[in-house]
Amino acid sequence: MRHGNKNKNLSRTASHRRALLANLGSQLITHKRITTTLAKAKALRTFIEPLITKTKATGSKEVISHNHRIVFSYLNDKQAVKELFTVVAPKVASRPGGYTRIIKLGARVGDNAEIAMIELVDFNEIYGKGISKATTAEPAKKTRRSGGAKAKAKDTAATEVVAETAAPKSKKADDLKIVEGIGPKIAEVLNAAGIVSFADLAKSTPEKIKEILEASGGHFNAADPATWPEQAQLAADGKMDELKVLQDKLNGGREA
Repeated sequence: MRHGNKNKNLSRTASHRRALLANLGSQLITHKRITTTLAKAKALRTFIEPLITKTKATGSKEVISHNHRIVFSYLNDKQAVKELFTVVAPKVASRPGGYTRIIKLGARVGDNAEIAMIELVDFNEIYGKGISKATTAEPAKKTRRSGGAKAKAKDTAATEVVAETAAPKSKKADDLKIVEGIGPKIAEVLNAAGIVSFADLAKSTPEKIKEILEASGGHFNAADPATWPEQAQLAADGKMDELKVLQDKLNGGREA
């Protein structure tokens, strides 16, 4: 019996499961993100995160060598171990856990298995750029020259003139498929209706989204947009960890 045993067996023997997780872990370290089934992604997260934590113990050469041997005993891949300690470790040095992110991608055609992407959080260039720009903005320079108020007024007037004459910028499009429950076809329908960003989706009501899907003539009766605005608002705010927690509670976009 499995009383009290919460380990996910993945319908495999112990040796087969260890080999599977070692292979998936090596691929994740090498490529920084992989796509697999949701069950394997969740099992991989509990397998790989303790190994990444091992790279932070740098008290002495003996400790580092010992941790190399421990990680190699799990991964059995010299190149992956080298990549973990030389490339991944410096990136995650300041992160106190939570090194991976799981994003659900919907059901797989054929066996209807739930597919998910698991990635290393610090190697996501899209979210990383937005955070770094917001946190590393340079403070305004101060000057002791006289007439500062007049110069500031002139600069403000010039800025207003430029803003009035400048051409409007095109709206930035986001990947709406990050929202659980939205597939490629639904994303195309929403884009055609003018909902191209997370902010647009967050402002829309579930009723309005349902009307757009029904008016498109597609077979979207099973789609439930009740949680889409909430997910989109978290994505627009860059709160991807909170979005991950919310999506873990959902099943196909619906509350489980």
